[in-house]
Amino acid sequence: MIDGFGDTNVLVQREVALPTPGYGEVLIGVRACGVCRLDLLERKGLMRGLVTPRILGHEIAGVVEAVGPGVSGFRPGDRIATTQRRSVCGICAFCRAGNETLCARKLFFGHDCDGGYAERVVCSEGTAAAIPQGIPFEEAAIAACAIGTELNAVRDTGRTQLGETVLVTGASGGVGIHGVQLARAAGAHTIALTTSSAKVKRLREYGADEVVVAQDGRFAEQVRALTGGAGVDVAIDNVGTRAFHEVRKSLAPRGRWIMTGELGAERAELNLAQIFLHGLSMLSVVSTSRVQLADSLRLIAQGVVRPVIGLRVPLSEVADAHRRIERGDVFGRA
Repeated sequence: MIDGFGDTNVLVQREVALPTPGYGEVLIGVRACGVCRLDLLERKGLMRGLVTPRILGHEIAGVVEAVGPGVSGFRPGDRIATTQRRSVCGICAFCRAGNETLCARKLFFGHDCDGGYAERVVCSEGTAAAIPQGIPFEEAAIAACAIGTELNAVRDTGRTQLGETVLVTGASGGVGIHGVQLARAAGAHTIALTTSSAKVKRLREYGADEVVVAQDGRFAEQVRALTGGAGVDVAIDNVGTRAFHEVRKSLAPRGRWIMTGELGAERAELNLAQIFLHGLSMLSVVSTSRVQLADSLRLIAQGVVRPVIGLRVPLSEVADAHRRIERGDVFGRA
């Protein structure tokens, strides 16, 4: 947990009271929790509204140990994975339309409530899904954030079509590597972007048709060359501001720009004419719905997407995981 904000020294291990499931909630014995770059931003105090002390972690899988009143979908012993949220209201317009990620009353693990860097956590049964037989806890834990976010981007928000060309930024990271696989599965010609030539071979192994290495952050010219000057139909941008203008210059007219996150705290300046004169669409992905989580777990079970885990550490060494992610040492998810 963290008591304040700063470097990895603020991550401390401490005994806290056992959480108790309320109405409609389950108590999960955590077996695995993914480490997301968002966790690093929260640790540094770069995410508004986070109050300490707080237990981080929003990628959770485990076993139901107890159920609260009103729970009908799970029972003790069930293997489940969560979305990034402990709960949503279930009655607002967004929740009723299946867009619960935008619920104003949602409780996001590790931000609004304690998360999965713990032995146990409480979750609403409506924000969890059963883990199919044969899927390890480590893979199920990253199904929502690392895989579901990209499923949302490629399929639901980006509406990628057979034969289109897709650029995936941050392709060797815990989110992007699954975007590469899903874009390829959708029938797209997939271009993966990385800053490391050492990661090219593995990106190709996971489905990239082309790999662009841009150590200096400039890649639009290479992307244009690979598309015969046309640009890409869809850009799945997992980087944010640092890649902002290069992504824009990589898009074809009427291209769809899907933003999934922001790795830093920088700002980008934009001349709007550069967007509307080329007919570009700027769209955003906000987390993962329960339906998208269930779909991601099903795709894992079917072998359509392979969860990529590049680092496994015990809870006591989570600070080391943060440091290695910051250095870019991890291919895939920790």
